[in-house]
Amino acid sequence: MMLGLLGLLHVYIGVRLLPALSLGVLGQVIGGLLLVASWILIPMGLTARSRQTNSDGADGLVWTALIAMGLFSSLFVFTLLRDLALLVAVLFTQAAATARVQTTSAWIVVSAAALATLIGFINARRVARVVHVDVPIANLPPALRGFSIAQISDIHVGPTIRRNYVEGIVAAVNRLDADAIATTGDLVDGSVRELASHVEPLAQLRARYGTFFVTGNHEYYSGERAWTRELSRLGMRVLMNEHVVVDHNDARLVIAGVTDFSAHHFDPVNRSDPAAALADAPADVGAKILLAHQPRSAPQAAAAGFDLQLSGHTHGGQFWPWNFFVRFQQPFTAGLDRLDSLWVYTSRGTGYWGPPKRFGAPSEITRIRLIGAS
Repeated sequence: MMLGLLGLLHVYIGVRLLPALSLGVLGQVIGGLLLVASWILIPMGLTARSRQTNSDGADGLVWTALIAMGLFSSLFVFTLLRDLALLVAVLFTQAAATARVQTTSAWIVVSAAALATLIGFINARRVARVVHVDVPIANLPPALRGFSIAQISDIHVGPTIRRNYVEGIVAAVNRLDADAIATTGDLVDGSVRELASHVEPLAQLRARYGTFFVTGNHEYYSGERAWTRELSRLGMRVLMNEHVVVDHNDARLVIAGVTDFSAHHFDPVNRSDPAAALADAPADVGAKILLAHQPRSAPQAAAAGFDLQLSGHTHGGQFWPWNFFVRFQQPFTAGLDRLDSLWVYTSRGTGYWGPPKRFGAPSEITRIRLIGAS
């Protein structure tokens, strides 16, 4: 059914654009063949977990499939917007100009889709930029003011994100000299056997109080137990509905972590539980921070009494216009938000999933700094 729907959407693009582009018979045949190739390639990209033919990265076929997926997405959206615009234009355009409007708008769609895909590729493949965020915590002890956490999230090591990409992230994070590092899930798309060498640079992450990790939904797709063992071996503290107490400048704070919001669908024992993550924590800590992959954990986190939740999962929509649809599944899309007395920071992600494309939703490495509330 999905393959059939995908085919119909490609037919829609072809019917609406190819005749209007005035390419001639040969041009339309080539255009049609390219759409057929896209229709065939995209399912290969969707099902590619970790295809590798050499140590430098994924094979060219998977790269082509994933780029085609991103291009198709923009072509479909822009074609749909063009048709809506043409419905309006027909009311104000003379019949003699209609053909010219059809041709010009079709070329605009193709050019805009190609440009968005190119810019998105460049944005996706560069090392994520650092975003600095100050979070005001009520009654924060002076000793904890300025405590910093470097957050990385949703790297998605897999078909097109490999060791050199991870090494760039590690170098950028280490330059921040943070007190702690938080990795908020969806680190991998593939098994330990396939990807261990590409994740290995994370062992070089350095922070005063260490690196903490919580599972995302993709860890459960990729073998959660094997990955939590591997990440522990690399020196990360994996938090599974539990917490650690950090002593900092004669003051204390809690860093807690929960399993992914959907973990119970894969293992009932791993049901996400913010209250359990805070159980038996000292009453006198100056701040309580929760690492939770999905923003949907926020209501339970607020009820449990956390001050700050660090999340990811959304990718900020990854590329326009999907950022407008995240709210149908998550309460927050990106950035700093408030739910009752809980601050929630949602990272746009440090890598990307699927198409190597980020357009209107840049990747980020986040430096969180705790400050006193005014």
